[in-house]
Amino acid sequence: MIPAGVFPTVGKRAERGAASGRSWRPQDNGGHVAELAELLGVLDLEPVGEGRFRGQNFSDGPGGVVFGGQLLAQAIVAGATIDPTKEVKTVHTIFARGGAPDKPLDIEVEAMHTGRALASATVTIRQGERLCTRSLVLLSAVEPDLIRHGIEAPQLGKPEDAPAGPSEAGFWEVRIVDGVDLTDPAAVGPPELFVWSRFPGGPTEGVTAQALLSYATDGFLIATAMRPHEGIGQAMSHVSISTSVLGHTLTFHEPIDSSQWHLIAHESPYAGRGRSYGRANIFNADGRLVASFVQDNMIRDFPEGQRPQAGERSKT
Repeated sequence: MIPAGVFPTVGKRAERGAASGRSWRPQDNGGHVAELAELLGVLDLEPVGEGRFRGQNFSDGPGGVVFGGQLLAQAIVAGATIDPTKEVKTVHTIFARGGAPDKPLDIEVEAMHTGRALASATVTIRQGERLCTRSLVLLSAVEPDLIRHGIEAPQLGKPEDAPAGPSEAGFWEVRIVDGVDLTDPAAVGPPELFVWSRFPGGPTEGVTAQALLSYATDGFLIATAMRPHEGIGQAMSHVSISTSVLGHTLTFHEPIDSSQWHLIAHESPYAGRGRSYGRANIFNADGRLVASFVQDNMIRDFPEGQRPQAGERSKT
């Protein structure tokens, strides 16, 4: 089971300005087209100058801040603008400060270099003077194989074998293998978590498909690190313990079809000293490795005097 407050609240983004006029439109995804279109609208950044964009917010994340997966996805879309002939290969993002969901985002892109095979850029996201994230984005041309291998996907059955996830987030379908309950601090298991994820009706290729997959990578590695520790669970985050994603590095190996199921195989090799480290491989439904990511997180007691009052959640 997925605890309330762990994932973003659907459909609470700020009002967008003029229509974007983008050419892609979501397919029928069983009654959730409006929500998917809303998220895609947030990824359709508004140009406001050379290398500058204005972004809006789709939803509240845990702790009442902008969901980190949204910021990661927007950084990918922004970074890709420096060279549309190339694919996004890797994004490395530092989450410096949380963003306020009711305020727009100022996004600045600076090209580091553009060449025949590779290009790179920095992407900075601010709200006024508040620096929220800074990313390094590496772009790559598609080249023929000289060598090729990829690890095999774990044998965990089909997505349909896993319990259905929360119906309220129908634009993003999530199924946790074996129905692992992330809400119960007494539910103890190994530091691993296997999650099926897809965006029904989402784009089948291109940078927006990559951005949607990145949106799905932000939310589970803290819970994975907590699993071996009785009395600690992600439902406690922002309530009785202080947690946050600090850094996230995502690498794409193959083209992404966001409308299809992907298995995200999470593991946390280390937790201690108020931090945790996690990593994951992402496989498509055919078992091909299509992406990988690593994440540094904060998991600690609240500093003295900063614990939220009863019934409240922290804004960190």
